[in-house]
Amino acid sequence: MTVQEYLKEKPLLFDGAMGTYLVEKHPETVKRNCEFMNIEHPEWVQKIHEKYLKAGAVAIKTNTFSANTVVLQQPVENVKEMIKKGYQIAQNAIKDFAGERFIFADIGPVPVNEERDLLEAYKEIANTFLECGAQNFLFETMESREAIEEIASYIKEKAPGSFIAVSFAASPEGYTRGGFFVKKLFWDLQQSESIDALGFNCVSGPKHLLDLVQRLDKKKIKKYLTIMPNAGYPTLLGNRMYYEQSYTYFSNNIEKLLEEGVAMVGGCCGTRPKDIKGVAEMMQQKQDRFVTWIEKRDRKLVQAAGYKEELESTHIVANKNEHNTFAKKLFAGEKVIVVELDPPIEPDIDFFMEGAARYKYAGVDAIDIADCPIAKARIDSSILACKVTRELGLTTIPHMTCRDRNINATKALLLGLNVEGVNNVLTVTGDPVPTAMRDQVKTMFSYNSAMLARHIQSLNEEVFEENPFMVSGALNINALQFDSQIRHAKKKIENGVSVLFTQPVLSERGFANLKRAREELDVKILGGIMPVVSYRNACFMNNEMAGIDVQDTIVSMYQDKNREEGEELAYRISTAIIDKITDYVDGYYLITPFKRVELLLRIIHYVKNKNNR
Repeated sequence: MTVQEYLKEKPLLFDGAMGTYLVEKHPETVKRNCEFMNIEHPEWVQKIHEKYLKAGAVAIKTNTFSANTVVLQQPVENVKEMIKKGYQIAQNAIKDFAGERFIFADIGPVPVNEERDLLEAYKEIANTFLECGAQNFLFETMESREAIEEIASYIKEKAPGSFIAVSFAASPEGYTRGGFFVKKLFWDLQQSESIDALGFNCVSGPKHLLDLVQRLDKKKIKKYLTIMPNAGYPTLLGNRMYYEQSYTYFSNNIEKLLEEGVAMVGGCCGTRPKDIKGVAEMMQQKQDRFVTWIEKRDRKLVQAAGYKEELESTHIVANKNEHNTFAKKLFAGEKVIVVELDPPIEPDIDFFMEGAARYKYAGVDAIDIADCPIAKARIDSSILACKVTRELGLTTIPHMTCRDRNINATKALLLGLNVEGVNNVLTVTGDPVPTAMRDQVKTMFSYNSAMLARHIQSLNEEVFEENPFMVSGALNINALQFDSQIRHAKKKIENGVSVLFTQPVLSERGFANLKRAREELDVKILGGIMPVVSYRNACFMNNEMAGIDVQDTIVSMYQDKNREEGEELAYRISTAIIDKITDYVDGYYLITPFKRVELLLRIIHYVKNKNNR
């Protein structure tokens, strides 16, 4: 019997957690990936499989969740051996059990690595399983849909009768660790002909995943539903996670999931054989009540057009937000002016607010506020943005780095910004903390700027529909390896970035890369202008400021210039650069040097006159 045939009759019960249960039984493995036990202690792994089978599991997952070269930091041949051993152990475990038993090749997310093609990495794993004779595949705890459709199609080509399930890790708020909204991922992949089952697992306990399933529009579902929650919520004791919740609570919620038409159930982190036993006994007693949704629905009701609303691109909506005057002007084709202001390092903000006011009356469209540049603590950019917006009525674009906040703190901050009427943000990964400070200051970096942009776009869909954020990003046009910058920029755009702010254009290489960006990137571009005010300033920018390249001919022009001569030269060079880049940008991003507000006001006046010609 195949899995497909089994599911026509009744739901399929999986096992529980291998990793957390293995650590519970063998605490010495706490600092080792459990996949190593396939080689070092296969008898431990087989015994756990057998405990779940005795508890009533019909399907077991191979002990291979993290079996990839990136996570295990092992040569490919070692990883292949772990996969083969893992599959063999599962085969040995089921051979003495009567009735239908299924083995699922368990594949977890391979971390994104620019040096390695993600699809090829999944093919490497899948081919090893196929060599073992695997017919059933579970891609679980996934964070995005990247390469998933492609690898599913690849497996179906190699093994046409195979069964492929995909499960996304869903937080209680409905997001993956990668910042994707899980419901959107779920609806996106409903269209894939190669995927048989879709659902959610891990991170959340059974009640939150039940709530998520209950909010799904069942009439649009084409695939079998698979749900495998954590046992509940863990307690941290020492260096270990403990799950102390009642197994009856787990089985009660699984019962409700089955009543919703879920076809495949089981457990993730913290679930033990007793949890699965409780579910198995409940399913045996009430089996007549559970019919999978895929079998009881009228397939004729499912229309592909029904997904259009779910899949609408929200960053286009953000660009057309009636509350966002900056976005309206930019996307109407008018050239905009944005001025960057660094927040003060002390509570005295009079100079900052005065500068912002003067820029407003000079006619700038927005000010952007850096988020603790060079990883040095300053007044929070978002709080300043709220104050400027509220008191001056000026559009603000606070920078938001990935360096100092996890995804929960970021969401909380975005909620506050939205309440205050701030609806533009610029996402940046953030400067690293200087080496000398790393004992006192720890970085977060749980995601990069592209992932942050994606998270904001997901929030636009679900939370900020009435006033969505327009997301901007950075583009280093001075990079020596500009191909990688183009690739990263395309990833940002794919994730919802609508505007790119470039580094200052102060060299021919920067200008050439700007022209290339204009040709290759479907996005609004604001050209960076940072006046150089002295020879010392030019040398500092070249040697101490990441991402800035001042051409030697410009540096030499400042030799022996006094303050007034340097400032006049800065004006002439900056306006010449503005003239040079004007056909390749949608606006100008002006960076104030050393509080030289008067110099910036002259340049703004020049741009305003230029735009009015």
